Amino acid sequence: MKNNIKLERYNQDWYSRGRNGLIVMIWWFVQATIFRFSLHNMYKWRNFLIRLFGANIGTDVRIRSNAKFTYPWKVSIGDYSWIGDNVQFYSLDEIHIGSNCVVSQESYLCTGSHNIKDPHFGLITKPIVIKDGAWVASDVFVYPGVTINEMAVVAARSTVIKDIPANEVHAGSPAKYVKKRFEEDELL
Repeated sequence: MKNNIKLERYNQDWYSRGRNGLIVMIWWFVQATIFRFSLHNMYKWRNFLIRLFGANIGTDVRIRSNAKFTYPWKVSIGDYSWIGDNVQFYSLDEIHIGSNCVVSQESYLCTGSHNIKDPHFGLITKPIVIKDGAWVASDVFVYPGVTINEMAVVAARSTVIKDIPANEVHAGSPAKYVKKRFEEDELL
């Protein structure tokens, strides 16, 4: 079979990182040093740093020191949300996390991919939205363009390729419906 892929023609001139290259490099340096090596409970310090680079971070957000943000200015996190160890925010596009959400350790929120039918491997970006009260459990991969609705749960080691409805638990690869998180009489 003839190889039609021509990576030498790859072009993302149309794409904007949202800041100039110097700011990107300064952020990556800060993230790899004073953000990464801050003490466990220094959440306010890390929130300050990431806000300094344009992230919209709510009240009492808890971000672990080894969480990684490609472009923090494309990230918003609502009040009282928790971001676990080694969570990756591949924020080529916007990532919006609501209030009272948990994104557990090792999860990967991926807003960028490539067009597999394009011989030049064109970049595709789509936002990710995680709404209030949702829980993305350990080691979950979330595809570009996905919305995880209010109080939804994605079980550990799942792969989310489509939207998760409110108040549902989904698991697997790809993630599929398991059950309701709360019964109607349990909702406040």
